Amino acid sequence: MARESRTAADPTDGSAGRHEHGALNGEVRGTHKRPELVENIFLFYPNLIGYSRIILAIASLHYMPLHPRTCSLLYSISCLLDALDGVAARKFNQATRFGAVLDMVTDRCTTACLLVFLSSAWPRWSLLFQGLISLDLASHYMHMYATLAMGSAGQSHKKVDESRSRILNLYYSNNKVLFVFCGLNELFFISVYLLSFSSPILSPSLLQYGSSAGQGSSTQLGGPHQPVPSLLFSSPYSAGALEMARANKMDSFWPWVFAGISFPVMAGKQLINVLQLVKAAKWLAEGDIREREKQRRLASKKGR
Repeated sequence: MARESRTAADPTDGSAGRHEHGALNGEVRGTHKRPELVENIFLFYPNLIGYSRIILAIASLHYMPLHPRTCSLLYSISCLLDALDGVAARKFNQATRFGAVLDMVTDRCTTACLLVFLSSAWPRWSLLFQGLISLDLASHYMHMYATLAMGSAGQSHKKVDESRSRILNLYYSNNKVLFVFCGLNELFFISVYLLSFSSPILSPSLLQYGSSAGQGSSTQLGGPHQPVPSLLFSSPYSAGALEMARANKMDSFWPWVFAGISFPVMAGKQLINVLQLVKAAKWLAEGDIREREKQRRLASKKGR
């Protein structure tokens, strides 16, 4: 018995040492955690597509004053990639708040830049284009701010409760509806842009250089037969020279067709922007009312 107790208590015993050593190793192994994987959000596939959209949009702006076909092609690809980044986000499970904001900001900036050009192409319609820019920016900014301030934590601006607005709920929850409205909205503005190069009906200020009977060179409305900007304008980059360079560069039939098809949807998109602006304003006002009532209740309790 004494030997058994001594053996059990003897720290030099080999089996006890092995058990103790194993327990110690187990504790040490438990303290070593596998390093966590740190993801680089900026290199997610949808965000890489978003960066390519920005590059294409900048390239289209470079070609916008004088090369309508190249500009329209680059701008259209940039818009179509807007649908592809959403598909990539769902396929690779890489939907992020940064990606959503990048997508929305890119949309707002590209459309605004195109409308700025249209304002310069048709000064008499500049107030209309400036109003569309303001409506688009104000509507989306207020909607985004209302979602962040009044919505639940992490709520997307595309998650609109049906009780708040059935139209906005359908607009944001149905990807096909969203694609059709956004796509045809951009198609209308691209068509109007192309008409600035081809339609003297919308652009009566397009210049023509030629010679009248029995007279020297003159400028008159219409398309240039032999445009020589250097003879008319001191700077080839002046507004008048650019206007002449744009004149009658392409046929206006298809731009008119696309503009006519997409106009109703574009008008509907502007109505949705107005609705979105009004709903966001009301949502923020509701929050202000609740906050003021809460402050009054707190003030009355302190008064007691």
